[in-house]
Amino acid sequence: MITGFGAVTPAGNDREATWRNLIAGNSAVGPITAFDASDLAVRIAAEVRGFDPARYLDRKRLRRTARFAQFAIAAAREAVADAKLDIGDGAGTGVVINAAVAGFDTVEAAARRLAAADGAALGPYVVPSSLANMPACEVSIDLGIHGPVHAGAFACASGSEALLRARQLILAGEADAVIAGGTDAGITPVMIGGLIPSGALSRRNDDPAGASRPFDAERDGFVYGEGAVIAVVESAAHAARRGVIPYAELKAGALTADAFHVTAPEPEGRYAAEAIRLGIRRAGITAADIDYVCAHATGTRAGDRAETLAIRRALGAAADQVAVSSPKSMTGHLIGAAGALNAMICALAIRDGIVPPTINLKTPDPECDLDYVPNAARQMPVRTAITNTFGFGGQNCVTVLTEWRNP
Repeated sequence: MITGFGAVTPAGNDREATWRNLIAGNSAVGPITAFDASDLAVRIAAEVRGFDPARYLDRKRLRRTARFAQFAIAAAREAVADAKLDIGDGAGTGVVINAAVAGFDTVEAAARRLAAADGAALGPYVVPSSLANMPACEVSIDLGIHGPVHAGAFACASGSEALLRARQLILAGEADAVIAGGTDAGITPVMIGGLIPSGALSRRNDDPAGASRPFDAERDGFVYGEGAVIAVVESAAHAARRGVIPYAELKAGALTADAFHVTAPEPEGRYAAEAIRLGIRRAGITAADIDYVCAHATGTRAGDRAETLAIRRALGAAADQVAVSSPKSMTGHLIGAAGALNAMICALAIRDGIVPPTINLKTPDPECDLDYVPNAARQMPVRTAITNTFGFGGQNCVTVLTEWRNP
């Protein structure tokens, strides 16, 4: 069961602000302010704005805590409060928080300081604060959690994998509740500059709000983003004892690998489709039961086409009856947090009976021929939803969320 969510995203610094902006179809893409990007071919990103880490951390902790961990701490606190979870002595609670690029920004900034200062000494927290496990550990420290603490890197599938790992810990009896999700903060000169030669990023610098356009025939790449989304996952029995009403049941999921290329998806979507099929089968449902697919859909030409083919392969004739949309059209790509954001969107769609749109979808692409909920949110009952998240290296992760029904 998922009983709480917290979020720090380009669309809002908490769960409900993020949700309101997504339903309204508001783009969070704008000019890069994190650094001077004036000399780069790409000068736009989806930044988290107005986030004040001093609201959550004292001065000493701020010095040792990287941005991606700050996001995770804020989102985790919100999730725990939302779930009304009393962690107590922390023994029965775990943490699984994944990141893809981890402390990339911290290491890059340190390297620049060394180069500029001709070998000047760095602070003692440069290395530990940049490690991929640090958001999970900082959340553990912050909340007093003494159960299992996990952290992994699954590229853009990281946030989704964290939820599945949390589910596994609960089913194995290793924890009653797990704080789980994804975080990343990698809007830096090297990251943006390094992605430009690959052609992966949109270059619509003069139209930031229209830059992220998944499934549109005129799409030209994804928009880099940052943020964190954290959930509270717990057993049904634990939630029932506490008397809380879950957002949704985390029913099942699946991981597969394309084994094809380090950045490009397998072009026919075969193994992404297999992940969808496995997730559906493990959930004990059929393709016809799926109401909504929260798509990975970054806005790259190859990726959106392959995902469309994967959905058609997995759902068959039912694909034409399913609503599919991409939050990345508004938030950009949150990298390690993207899958957790998708899961939150599915859960809130189940709660509110509405799905967010794919904005900027103006020119239909004949190769992308599903119902992408173009440009305006849609009121509709959502009882079963799936998330697609596909990462560099060919890592595919699908999760299945269903409406919770009181037995």
